[in-house]
Amino acid sequence: MKKKILPVLISACLLAGCTQTQDNSQTDSPVGSISSDSQSGTDNSSEESAPPENPSVRLLCAGDNLIHTTLYDQAKKYARNAGKSGYDFSYIYEDVKDIVAAADYAVLNQETIITDDYPASGYPDFATPGECGDLMVDIGFDAFSISNNHVLDKGAAGLKSTLKWWSENHPESLVYGASTREREDDIPVVEINGIKFAFLGFMEYINQGHELPSGSDMSITYLAQTERVKKLVKKADELADVVVVSPHYGLETTGEVQQTQKQMTQDLVDWGADIIIGTQAHTLQPMEWVTKPDGGEAFVFYCLGNFVSHMDIPLGMVGMIGELTITKDLETGKITLSEPEALPIVTHYDNDAANSNLKIYRWEDYTEELAAKHGCPGFSYSFAKATFDEQLKIVDYLP
Repeated sequence: MKKKILPVLISACLLAGCTQTQDNSQTDSPVGSISSDSQSGTDNSSEESAPPENPSVRLLCAGDNLIHTTLYDQAKKYARNAGKSGYDFSYIYEDVKDIVAAADYAVLNQETIITDDYPASGYPDFATPGECGDLMVDIGFDAFSISNNHVLDKGAAGLKSTLKWWSENHPESLVYGASTREREDDIPVVEINGIKFAFLGFMEYINQGHELPSGSDMSITYLAQTERVKKLVKKADELADVVVVSPHYGLETTGEVQQTQKQMTQDLVDWGADIIIGTQAHTLQPMEWVTKPDGGEAFVFYCLGNFVSHMDIPLGMVGMIGELTITKDLETGKITLSEPEALPIVTHYDNDAANSNLKIYRWEDYTEELAAKHGCPGFSYSFAKATFDEQLKIVDYLP
């Protein structure tokens, strides 16, 4: 099991240029203890020790966890059949949970607010029961981007409720992309295997009628707030080895990357971003290397697609789990990204009145027989394969 890593919020004081120091050093030996070599009188000072291995992190990212009514209705039925109250979402994710658990650090776009203060609800104004959030943590997700167009589906009070739910139930999880006004300039930084990561999330828009009221104590940041976004990314670049940005951008239900996405991606990289985890289109879009000002390379997933949903268009049924290795050269401090991979996934539900058996399948486990039973009009095995072949060109994936 992965070691849980507590996020550290770098406060607005740092953004303003204040100086903070903190001794985060740790030792496995008791204070004042003497090493075994010293106790035995052995002097190893002349022995050459091997240089330490450069640390690396395998980062995983998944797309929109979009909990439509059918998903929580099914989860309620599974709980009831097991003699339990509430919701049991485990069936939906059982085919991919080992992939998530194996990563050093895993990031999810939580497209719907997690809260127990509101009844469960689906499109257009989502609210997702806490059991789903619990399960996402249990299967191995460490960080949750909430920078998306549904984060205000229940208004400012809903955003406050979901922030409260996360802080009370999973303080070990990193939740970013929206916050209280008081903490809007805080930048979450975590150290993983000796490499510091900063996480930022921005959105293109909020669904109509759900804007924050003037004077609200909640805060979100739009990509159009260029100077603010630039300031945050630049500061994150000063605080961390790796800057991960989750922009919710692009045109929905198209695999074509928009010019606005490309320009925003380049801007983010120019300001200091290293990894771009894109969402919003609800389907697969390409990924590519992006040149940094110093000649290095950043990497962008323009859109990972849905992690799970109950959409009724074929493009909404295909998605991916992305992975990338980050390595730090201990001598130079240089960060290198390598080995981008895509694990194609399919959201399946049966062609019956209840659209039952809704779950995520790895593409390698999906069959033509299953595809023939899919309840999404127009979906087929050949459609899914053609989409994966087109959008995942630059990486090897299991065909």
